[in-house]
Amino acid sequence: MSKHFSFDAEADDDSDVVFRDVITLALLGFIALVIIMLPHINPPEKKRTEQEAAAPGNVMIEARWPDDIDADVDLWVEGPGDNPVGYSNLAGQVFNLLRDDIGFRNDVSKLNYENAYSRGIVAGEYTVNLHMYFNRADIWPVPVTVLVSTIKPSGTARASRQILVSDVELRQMGEELTVFRFQLDEDGELVAGSVNSLPKKLITTATGSYNFDGHK
Repeated sequence: MSKHFSFDAEADDDSDVVFRDVITLALLGFIALVIIMLPHINPPEKKRTEQEAAAPGNVMIEARWPDDIDADVDLWVEGPGDNPVGYSNLAGQVFNLLRDDIGFRNDVSKLNYENAYSRGIVAGEYTVNLHMYFNRADIWPVPVTVLVSTIKPSGTARASRQILVSDVELRQMGEELTVFRFQLDEDGELVAGSVNSLPKKLITTATGSYNFDGHK
């Protein structure tokens, strides 16, 4: 009887050791998994920074008008020492026009929106114009919101900020309206006292042909 009892005790001890080993290995595996995953869990601030870093340019200019008005409003921009950029001249040394919106035609997004982005921030004067190319809806005036933002590299992070916004109205076919003229310094800061809306024609000095016939 005593010999049989000793065998069972040894078996129980072996089972306890195996159980503890399995638990220990499972715990170590869980800890290792957490350590591996930690670098991939981004806090909200890091996610925001990565989204900003993915933005295509440094000076961003956007024009937005009501989605229910079938109108073709053109955004025209000019960077320091560069040619005007708009639908007939999509790229310059400073700016690129990314979206040319012609109203309801060929527009699956249903958004009335145009935007332009710069490559870098060049010190000097910037001009932002709107042109009422065509208004099929024949609804007047056409309200347009224009927004100017900058993204300045700061080490490895980039922070975007809105520097100018204006709500304007286009009241007739063919109207060209200067919304902003402003200056940025070498650090991408808005120069104090530089913002105005003194008229400056961009279309007539743009590279490329421009035929105002209501179609593009």
